[in-house]
Amino acid sequence: MTETSTPIPAGALSGRTALVTGSSRGIGADTARYLAQAGANVVINYRNKAPRAEKLATELRELGVEVLVVGADLTDAASVQAMFDEVATTFGGLDVLVLNASGGMESGMAEDYALQLNRDAQVRVLETALPVLRDGSRVVFVTSHQAHFIRTTPTMPEYEPVALSKRAGEDALRERIPALTERGVEFVVVSGDMIEGTITATLLERANPGAISARREDAGKLYNVAEFAAEVARAAVEPVPADNTRLIGDVSSFGAE
Repeated sequence: MTETSTPIPAGALSGRTALVTGSSRGIGADTARYLAQAGANVVINYRNKAPRAEKLATELRELGVEVLVVGADLTDAASVQAMFDEVATTFGGLDVLVLNASGGMESGMAEDYALQLNRDAQVRVLETALPVLRDGSRVVFVTSHQAHFIRTTPTMPEYEPVALSKRAGEDALRERIPALTERGVEFVVVSGDMIEGTITATLLERANPGAISARREDAGKLYNVAEFAAEVARAAVEPVPADNTRLIGDVSSFGAE
């Protein structure tokens, strides 16, 4: 990995605990890796990729941090509750919660699956986490420009249901900022363009050949998984912007909200 592999100074998160949803692979895995490199104990969450999650855990433990691996279906309330019970038992609390897991382009799912996962499950995870979030903790919600700007800028038809559901999730979480602030919990949205090498990009390319290269041409550059994950990790420690939003990469082709 390149220099982006240490986006946070070593030791900056020593003694802290971070949970990243959907962290057995992709952006979630790299985000967990960066947080562990900065000294954080890490909770790796996965839905059905247990071997991958365990392999990452073994790697991160070599950094000298504690790692807990928890399988949970975020659309299932009991499963989410069990995950945070395990976090409380193991670590006593949480300092960073990265809401990274999302989806909605998978085949064979219920018609409202995108909304269930990208809005309802995000709110459920946050609300279930509240009792274990320590004073001064940080919640990071990961989204895309295509979702964040969906109200002003149309996106590819294939991605529109996901974009709308992720924006609905972002809005629902933002409504909770005053209550989070009262509890001493900070909140920030990290929005990035299409990310090279993600499952979403692969599915979009399959449904709409040439879509990713066209977007790359418009934007001038698309971040890869490791580069974007570095920005997500930084969002966990750097000061929260006044509008609670970090926009990563070019946004000139998106209309202002």
